[in-house]
Amino acid sequence: MLGLKLATDPRWVNLAEKSIEEILTDHAYCEQKATSSNIALIQLYPEKQWMVDKLVPVVQEEWMHFKLVLDELKKRGMQLGPQRKDAYVAALQDFTQKGGRKEERFLDRLLMNALIEARSCERFRLLSLYISDDSLRDFYHKLMVAEATHYRLFLDIAEKYFDKEKVQERWTQWLEYETNVMKNMELRGDRMH
Repeated sequence: MLGLKLATDPRWVNLAEKSIEEILTDHAYCEQKATSSNIALIQLYPEKQWMVDKLVPVVQEEWMHFKLVLDELKKRGMQLGPQRKDAYVAALQDFTQKGGRKEERFLDRLLMNALIEARSCERFRLLSLYISDDSLRDFYHKLMVAEATHYRLFLDIAEKYFDKEKVQERWTQWLEYETNVMKNMELRGDRMH
């Protein structure tokens, strides 16, 4: 699904279901970080007008998703807990180009964002299919659709500014790297990634 080389362990949904407040808290912060990441891309590359035009609505949508998750917590009588380090994203950041040309770093930021959106989409899909709470199944189905379009958008932006073969070559490297990250991560139900 979505080009990912390793599917999430099916037991993840069962673990997530046991800690709804934790998973919703982590999800809320994922949406906040997605908003911030898109704003950062706009700030770092304002000359990429086509990208800016495409990302502004995504910033708004990600922030709306943050509010939707907060509303879901409130509806359940739960509170937003403290933000925790996202080991998955930290591991992906280790793979990004350091130094070198600004354009190479730009490509890696786009592909990392695409990968995070793809993994989020995959996890939302699992929740939309297998979580026992009907309301959360519907909630995550709607978010899954949005994440899929975000994943594709980052790849489209990369292909707009870079040769398709170069994008595909680096994307393949990212997918292989992410597979190893997933193999070595502890399976936790209190984290979205």
